[in-house]
Amino acid sequence: MKLVGVTSCPTGIAHTYMAAEALEQAARDAGHDMVVETQGSAGSEPLDPAVIAAADGVVFAHDLEVKDAGRFAGKPTVDVGVKKAVSSAPELIAQVVAAIEQERMPSAAASGAAASPAGEAGRRGLALVGVTSCPTGIAHTYMAAEGLEQAAKDAGHTMTVETQGSAGSEPLDQSVIDAADGVIFAHDLEVKDAGRFAGKPTVDVGVKRAVSDSPALIAEIERLVAERGRAGSAATTTAATTTAATTTAAGATSAREADRVGTGTKIRQWLMTGVSYMIPFVAAGGIMIALGFMLAQVFGGKQGAIDVTSMYTLNPAGATDKVTVLQNAFNPGNGMHWAALLFLIGAAAFGFLVPILSGFIAYGIADRPGLVPGIVGGFIANTMGAGFLGGIVTGFLAGFVARWISGWKVHKGVRGVMPVVVIPLLSTFITAGAMILLLGRPIKGLMDALSSGLTSMSGSNAILLGLILGLMMGFDLGGPVNKVAYTFGTTGLSAVAAGATDAPQLKIMAAVMGAGMVAPWGMALATALRPRLFTKAEQENGKASWLLGASFISEGAIPFAAADPWRVILSSMVGSGIAGALIMAFGSGSRAPHGGLWVTPLITNPVMFLLSVIVGAVVTGLLVIVLKGSDRSRRAAETPSATAESTI
Repeated sequence: MKLVGVTSCPTGIAHTYMAAEALEQAARDAGHDMVVETQGSAGSEPLDPAVIAAADGVVFAHDLEVKDAGRFAGKPTVDVGVKKAVSSAPELIAQVVAAIEQERMPSAAASGAAASPAGEAGRRGLALVGVTSCPTGIAHTYMAAEGLEQAAKDAGHTMTVETQGSAGSEPLDQSVIDAADGVIFAHDLEVKDAGRFAGKPTVDVGVKRAVSDSPALIAEIERLVAERGRAGSAATTTAATTTAATTTAAGATSAREADRVGTGTKIRQWLMTGVSYMIPFVAAGGIMIALGFMLAQVFGGKQGAIDVTSMYTLNPAGATDKVTVLQNAFNPGNGMHWAALLFLIGAAAFGFLVPILSGFIAYGIADRPGLVPGIVGGFIANTMGAGFLGGIVTGFLAGFVARWISGWKVHKGVRGVMPVVVIPLLSTFITAGAMILLLGRPIKGLMDALSSGLTSMSGSNAILLGLILGLMMGFDLGGPVNKVAYTFGTTGLSAVAAGATDAPQLKIMAAVMGAGMVAPWGMALATALRPRLFTKAEQENGKASWLLGASFISEGAIPFAAADPWRVILSSMVGSGIAGALIMAFGSGSRAPHGGLWVTPLITNPVMFLLSVIVGAVVTGLLVIVLKGSDRSRRAAETPSATAESTI
């Protein structure tokens, strides 16, 4: 028989390779051919798809998630911890062989499934599971989950969705997954531990598809489940440590869009991976710095915001007559000491922005081997003054270098030291050396020019920038264009000195956030003023949009845009553009990258910020009412219902 396997351990060194060698030797002793893919901190060289396709069975011996486990879907599988393969490889080979032989036996269950009517899956209630995720792990993640669950309920099915976002996730119980008829992945980031779902009919799409067209995805999974029933796919359970084994036909029902994405999409995903890990540092650091300034102004007067940045330190070597070492002199009764504590913690968090951005861009490209060169490269970029542009460059450079080195074919005796010595040593040297000697100075020059341009921006130039950012935020409501504007705002915060209170980047962030609040508030206002222009479902969405807009969740307007794209998007762009321009004109600034109405106490000039958002929302709401009201077909449709109401 032809067998394949995957081994991995937390360090990716000893057990990974020992398990691989033990399995290959045990297979040879039993008269079988086996090829094992080792997945460790050194990365891995994936098995050729042709080798996997030709294999009769699979052995997973791993302590870490198997990467891209869906490649092996539809084959009898033994799934154990890596130590089991080291100590009992012959037993595992015997188990997978037994599973293969059992699957090859005629099955009454299979023949019964083959005889089932083609439309059975669509007529009976299905048990479905799903996973949703988006780069920030906020709006799209949960809206997609709700959309899928509601669409499944409307179709007579039950569905449980696991949301994987920046807040972490609560994994679905394995028994729920095992009992499921099909799976829907709606994600812009890699699905964590996707191997749990292997062997089940799967629809795999981007997260926005689930927000805008959940019923179509439910219909697609119904079709795939029905096809599996016609193919007579049967599940086989192996002894003691098994996972579901299904026929190749079942595995073929997985439609993975992620495997067909273009280069531009991959680059955006890698960049958004870095941004998604950076945002919590921006939020924590920015809000604490803002709170520190607020307390400093309360307890230190007009000079407090300046004093808190210059009179306190955590470094004893920096102590002078005018500079206090906070940890040595902290007084709980002194308000300025609390202000300094918040400020110093926030400044420390801000110091990680560029290294984290760089490190997790590299992680998105090369997995764990990219972290060390990416973080070190980002630190050097920050130290040299290259800012977030330098962090982006070092992230991509580190990722590609680490992935290249990880793919080197080396002797088995060297593989053990690759992840702990060779890859971090060479990739870090190449990335950091290139940054210091070649790339750092020109990127710093570009950053200085950008900072100078932003600093000198005032009057009509600043208003124009706010208008453009607002138009981008209102265009696709959480889509790629919206995310470009949002990323510009959040990454710009990394270039702001911790003590700065009037930096142009803070105004840009405020303009981006305010403009992003306009569309849902505008739709909420329109449904409240002219409910007859909207369906019952849209009226209910309008009520929820008040809270979504207040929380800076632009996606609250997506259901309206999906039903009437040009009117809603045009209205959204006009109102959001006006809000962005007004915010820049009034000079409001924000260190918080998210939060909307709930962080307005931390926004400079908060009254004018809120006024700008309200003006933009009113313009959006009134414009969409005018555009919808001018639609003759809509008026004609309203007239009979209005007449009917008047006769009651």
